[in-house]
Parts: sequence; structure tokens; C-alpha cells
Amino acid sequence: MTDNRWFVLSVLFASRVAMAFQFQAVAALSPVYMSRFDLALADIGLLIGIYLAPGLVIALPGGAIGRRFGDRLVIAFGMVLMIAGAIAMVSLETWGGQLLGRLLAGTGGVLLNVLMSKVVTDLFAGREIATAMGIFVNSWPVGIAAALLVLPLIGPPDDPQAAQILVLFCAVAGLTLFVLGTRGIHQTDATQLDPAPLTGAALIALVLAGAIWGLYNGALAMVFGFAPSLLVEQGWSLKAASASTSIVLWLVAISVPLGGVLADRLGRRDTVMIIGFLGFGLCLCLVPGARSILPLFVLLGLFGGLSAGPIMSLPAQVLAPGNRALGMGVYFTLFYAGVVLAPMVGGAVSDAAGTANAAFYFGAVQLVLCCMALAAFRRMARQASEITPSSGS
Repeated sequence: MTDNRWFVLSVLFASRVAMAFQFQAVAALSPVYMSRFDLALADIGLLIGIYLAPGLVIALPGGAIGRRFGDRLVIAFGMVLMIAGAIAMVSLETWGGQLLGRLLAGTGGVLLNVLMSKVVTDLFAGREIATAMGIFVNSWPVGIAAALLVLPLIGPPDDPQAAQILVLFCAVAGLTLFVLGTRGIHQTDATQLDPAPLTGAALIALVLAGAIWGLYNGALAMVFGFAPSLLVEQGWSLKAASASTSIVLWLVAISVPLGGVLADRLGRRDTVMIIGFLGFGLCLCLVPGARSILPLFVLLGLFGGLSAGPIMSLPAQVLAPGNRALGMGVYFTLFYAGVVLAPMVGGAVSDAAGTANAAFYFGAVQLVLCCMALAAFRRMARQASEITPSSGS
């Protein structure tokens, strides 16, 4: 199947879109959930964040699980868990049932996310890896934007069940497509690699890279997690608010590969990252008081994706083949910490302030922290390279 690696990549892309679609279902229907279950914004933040919470436990050993049972089997099992979670949310119409469904589905989603990333690396290592990863990463904003656009149109305005049935259908379709389209995936034998220690400056640099990825995605989560509520507060209908928010994610899907191309062509990855961080953060600060929202949402989308590709290139700059599996586990664990905690904190500060505007300001703070962490990463990466020459590119 390696000869058809682009076809396999398209299958992985589509299957991961189903995961992003499921993840975004709560945020896309947040006013419906608040009305149906008598929830506060902090509760919505919990329901959003708990989907990714298993990543705090599973991401680190995820590579070892894949090696033990096979990447393809574990990914398929993860998608079965996504389906089980969707069934729970449809059939258990209680707050506890919704939490259980999100936790089950999220456990499967973590396995899918970590191991699909490894499969893409196996298929494209040494040839078009940056392009392939850019395409793969884009499945996330595409699925989120699709959920924002489609789900508010499904079913009655006071009941999320019909929309969750569509989420279930998409998860089943994703599993079917994955099983049929990924026969014969080539897997590298990680046990044959010479082990390499991950300590000192290299470890600190990797932790900083993971923190940047977590903070950046946490800031992005403030948009797709709380923008619908912010616009509803301003008098928009839920359908109009969700459709307008989806504009940001569709444009992020364009700006993610654009940022990667600019970083590679110009040779200025840090510059592209900083422009993305600061432009995105400034737009987040301007949205709450803006009279005209849509132009700012366009700018949010254009700036919001620029940094993604360069950030994803950071781990390779301090990892060797022998410690890459462990290193990426550390990296993804920090990513999940960011995306789990950010919606919870965003919801809490919004409740305290009495408005979803506060979540946008919190997102801007996270992007400032990204700039600071990037400067620290460069210092640690230089120290690590003085000890062991970097094997990344």
C-alpha cells in the first residue's frame, strides 16, 4: 500500500474529519445543550474538554500500544470507541450519559489521533513529509467547520439528539472507510532502532515545543468553542452564529498549508510563527468589542493557521530516530493537556466575567505565552545541538 500512500492519506484524512466532527458537536450546539440540560458555560467547557482528556493518559504509551497490537487494529478499535460514545450520547439523555459518551468517544479519538500521525510518518518519512502532514492536520479544522455549519440545522432547536445521530452515522462511515481503504499499510519496526536518551536540554526543548502546540490549539479552541455563545449573546441566532464561526475554520484549513509553504520557502519558520501568534492574538482581542464581526473572523482564519506547520516541525529539530516514539508521546501529552484545560478555564473565566468575551481574551494570553515559549525553545535547542547534532530537519 506504500505505492498508494496518497490514497491512504486521503482515507486517513476523511476518517479523522469524522473525529473532528464528533469533537465539535458540543460546541456547535452549545446553546442547545445549555437549555436542554440547564448548563453553565463552565459545564460546556467541561463537556468539550473531556473528549480529549484521555490523551493525558493514553498519548504517552500510544506508540507502544500500536507496536504491540498493530497500528491499523488499534486505530479501528479507537473508532469503535468513538461509535460507542456516540451511541451513549444518543441513548442516555442525561448529563451523566453525555459525559460518559464524550469520555468513551474521546478515548477512541486519542488512539486515532496519535497512531494516525505515526502512520503518516511511516508512509512519507523522507519524501513529502511536510506536505503530507499539512494535509493530515487540515482534517481537524475541516471537520470542525463542517460541524459548525451542519449540526445546528439538524433537529429541533431544543434537543441535540438528532444532531448526535448524524455524528454517530459519520463515525460509522469513518470506520468503514478506514477498514476498506487501509489494507496493507506498511509499518516501520521501531524495535530495530538504536535507543537514544532524551534528557537535558533536548528534553526541555521538547517539553517547550509540546507546550507551544498545546497553547496554540487551546487558543484556537476559544474560537470554535465559545464564538457561537459570544454571538448568541449579541443577538445572533444559533444557526447564523455557528455558520459564521465555521468561516474561521474553513480559512484555517487554507492558512495551515500556506504557513508551512511560507516557512519552508522563506526559511524563516520562527518569523512565520510569531506573525501568526501575534496576528491571531490581536484579532481575538478585537472581536468582543467589534461592530462588524465577519471581517475579523476572516482575519482570525487567515492568521490562525499560519503557525501550525512550523510548530509541528519543532520536535524533529531535537529528536533522533531512536527516541522519536517516546518524544512524540511527550509532545502529544502536552498538546492534550492544553486542549483539555483550555476550554475548562475558558468556560470558568467566562462564567466569572458573565460573558463569553473573556474566553477570547484568555486565548490571546495563551498566544503571548507561545511567543515566550518559542524563545525558550530556541535557547534549549541550541544547547542540545552543541551536545548532539540534530537529526531533524
